[in-house]
Amino acid sequence: MKKDIPIGISNYRTLKERKLYHVDKTLMIKEFLDDRGTWITLITRPRRFGKTLNMSMMAEFFDITKDSKNIFHDTKIMKTEYANNINQYPTIFLSFANAKGTKQNTINSIKDSIKEAYDKYDYIFHNMTQREEKDVIKLNRALDNENPTLDGIEKSILFLMNMLYKYYGKKVMLFIDEYDTPFIEAHVKGYYDDIKEQLASLLHNALKDADPLEYAVLTGIQRVANENIFSDLNNLAIYTVADNQYSQYFGFTENETRQLLDDYHLEFNQEVKDMYDGYHIGNTDVYNPWSILNYASYQKLRPYWVNTSSNVMIKNAMQKADIFFKDDFELLLEQGYLDTTVTLGTSFYEEFDTSTLWGLFVNAGYLTIIDEMEYDKFRVKIPNNEIVKEFKNLVAGYFDVSEKLLDRVSKGLLTENQKLFF
Repeated sequence: MKKDIPIGISNYRTLKERKLYHVDKTLMIKEFLDDRGTWITLITRPRRFGKTLNMSMMAEFFDITKDSKNIFHDTKIMKTEYANNINQYPTIFLSFANAKGTKQNTINSIKDSIKEAYDKYDYIFHNMTQREEKDVIKLNRALDNENPTLDGIEKSILFLMNMLYKYYGKKVMLFIDEYDTPFIEAHVKGYYDDIKEQLASLLHNALKDADPLEYAVLTGIQRVANENIFSDLNNLAIYTVADNQYSQYFGFTENETRQLLDDYHLEFNQEVKDMYDGYHIGNTDVYNPWSILNYASYQKLRPYWVNTSSNVMIKNAMQKADIFFKDDFELLLEQGYLDTTVTLGTSFYEEFDTSTLWGLFVNAGYLTIIDEMEYDKFRVKIPNNEIVKEFKNLVAGYFDVSEKLLDRVSKGLLTENQKLFF
């Protein structure tokens, strides 16, 4: 009997308890624990590449309040020397994936995520000192949605970590999913200056104080470089799509894709590769997992990923592009690849130039790296036909690109030279 396909389910426990189809990515936990010299890890990946599910998986594995052996018993991590780490740490898992839209919705979503973590551990707030009681009262007021700002929440994560450390006598595992979503949304929607200081302080305070922190992992599309989130941090590692670390855990490898399609009686052929393959993370070739799962579910070869979120962020950035970017963009469309400088470690809205704009295209999944020529100099290409079909929508009304070229690109009609890179 075929398992149901978990479209849109990013909670690991739900996936396992409902016996939904899943690809075992639990050896990510081993790679994480092998990297003992790194206390804080930031992993950047495009949307819909499994970030939230992987973070949920790791939080479930380490969470001291849970008995997770039943959902990990058949996984690869339990066959390693790290199996005895299961459910051994006080764990905080925050997701800012829904911190978007209006300013108030973004603020409330951030607060709600933090309040859920506090509610989970409400039993540790007994036998507090007078100072701790006063701090809790202040934090409750700051976290109340009646307070329309982020003022006063800057040490809320750190305070919870300290209380957990005091209660359990063990340091805390901290997982923050989609940490950059509110920064990006605030920039796109025009309220960046209203929230950036408090939000950056919230994250920096949680990461800088090493006393209650065992390890922290953050995921996002890109690094927010200029808001002091990661300044003065010891043992910080940032892994982008250009790095080999964790490369096989976000997206499906070819073997995983073959197995999935075989399980659902679908042929693995060149059409599937042309539509969904083509992403390169480090030295690993990966398929878009969201699209493959949807293809297996609907059994129709069509674009799925491009319909998952608005491309307003890309279009807003392209409005600022200079003539050099526009010329290179048309060259990319004509020949199927481009050799250019790509900045992956700084967000486009913090330091806007051609290299950070190309970095946005790569980080967001609209382009992929196929060769690293020298430091920050890469050969990039459009990953596959699913994304090719989106490029006409991206450039329409922004660039003076010939209709003939746009039509050819949007239909996926590639030249022989282009086919070498697709």
